[in-house]
Amino acid sequence: MLDVTLIMLGAGDSTRFGLPTKKQWLHIENDPLWLYATKNLSSNYNFKDVIVVSKESDYMSKFSNHFKFIEGGNTRQESLKNALAHVNSEFVMVSDIARPNVPKELVAKLFESANNADCVVPALKVCDTTLFQNDYINRDDIKLIQTPQLSRTSKLREALQTDELFGDDSSAIAAVGGKVWYVQGDERAKKLTYKDDLKHLNLLPPSNEVFCGNGFDVHKFKDGDFVVLCGVKVPYSKAFLAHSDGDVALHALCDAMLGAAGLGDIGELYPDNDPRFKDIDSKLLLNDTLKRINEVGFKLINVDITILAEAPKINPHKELMRKTVADILKLGQNKVNIKATTTEKLGFVGRSEGIATIATANLRYFNWQEVL
Repeated sequence: MLDVTLIMLGAGDSTRFGLPTKKQWLHIENDPLWLYATKNLSSNYNFKDVIVVSKESDYMSKFSNHFKFIEGGNTRQESLKNALAHVNSEFVMVSDIARPNVPKELVAKLFESANNADCVVPALKVCDTTLFQNDYINRDDIKLIQTPQLSRTSKLREALQTDELFGDDSSAIAAVGGKVWYVQGDERAKKLTYKDDLKHLNLLPPSNEVFCGNGFDVHKFKDGDFVVLCGVKVPYSKAFLAHSDGDVALHALCDAMLGAAGLGDIGELYPDNDPRFKDIDSKLLLNDTLKRINEVGFKLINVDITILAEAPKINPHKELMRKTVADILKLGQNKVNIKATTTEKLGFVGRSEGIATIATANLRYFNWQEVL
């Protein structure tokens, strides 16, 4: 049996995909695409190690303890070099997370030809008439290169010691004089690049589970003439003592949304000792939180906010608050609920020393089938 490490590359930003969710975070039942693809490919061989490369490696590590997770770079090549630093096997198989349906027959072909070259590559023939810059060319001279590709680790490392960027492993190895061997590719290993590609991959839809998160925040008062709640300036004889604008309601809401998605909390992502967030408008934090949960495959269903305060009076401002939050979250106002209550003069809220807020958010997986 060959000594092989599997590397799954998934650090791209999905700029061509055209959806708010990154393609690696589309859910197939309960598995994000990167996990679905990695399980599929890793089940076809007893790999020495399985390495997943991503810009969300910390978050990905919460989904499985069977793989190694490495932070990706700004280019495919940089990501691959990061992963190769953790490889100590003779061979390495490199594939794209965006190829979720690589068949076991294709993997077997690669292993059968492992000793024929420095890099073994699946390639598809072109069956249509081929035109390049207004010149017709012989389609028999054209190959469509796929992944996974099986390479000798030492040769691939050597090939990547350059500033020149390559689109795949085989082109890098060929550039340093390495031998490339082609096997017949497989249409089932189609790559997901554009959203319309989903129509041809026969993937199961996401689960209809609902995920609930809650958040809590509190700020004490200082001298001032207004407080900010739900993005609205409310006239008052005091202000919030805070690193940002002190909007306890939006801070609690951010925490609720992050919690439902398993993304941590507001203190991790927007720490109060970071000068970038000094006096920041919390509406920007809420908008960024929405972007984060969308990118990793979630869609917001509804939110509920409870403001605990003896003063100022919240009721006169609730409708503007509701509209402000709904606009940021791109929700109907009927899916944003804002409540206010006192603590019957008890505790620091009852003594008018500050305001506390509780928030709840419900999420579901982004249903990519709805946009096809």
